[in-house]
Amino acid sequence: MNTESLAFATPKESLGILLGLVRAEIVRAMEAELAAQNVNLRFTQFLILKRLARLGPMSASELARSVELDGGAMTRQLDQLEHKGYLRRCPHEQDRRALRIELTDAGQAVWRQLTDCNERVLNAAQRPLNEAEQAQLHDYLERVLHALRNKH
Repeated sequence: MNTESLAFATPKESLGILLGLVRAEIVRAMEAELAAQNVNLRFTQFLILKRLARLGPMSASELARSVELDGGAMTRQLDQLEHKGYLRRCPHEQDRRALRIELTDAGQAVWRQLTDCNERVLNAAQRPLNEAEQAQLHDYLERVLHALRNKH
């Protein structure tokens, strides 16, 4: 057994450690892709753009929940992305007190540029798996997520 595999030797911690390491490597690889594209974004900012591109305009609190940020952190990220011209805060159609966050044309353009980066990173992560194994992994992770969200 090499020293790397010793890090996973504790059965109760191994799943959490492994998932954390996989996420950290995806973040590292994605940030390297962003840098290679000369896009000045951090992974969290990329996730915000991705959510808005895929799900459309939403409130800051909905967006914060979807990328797992607290309100203060989300406000800072939104300020930075708005300053870069990638998103804007618009009045909500039904609730004048609320704001909706939406991508600008520049935000849409940078998302289109980054879609391939995202696919490259995720495909590289799954390269050692055949199609059936990729489907199994996806199924397993969905079931683990479901179990964690539905504790009773």
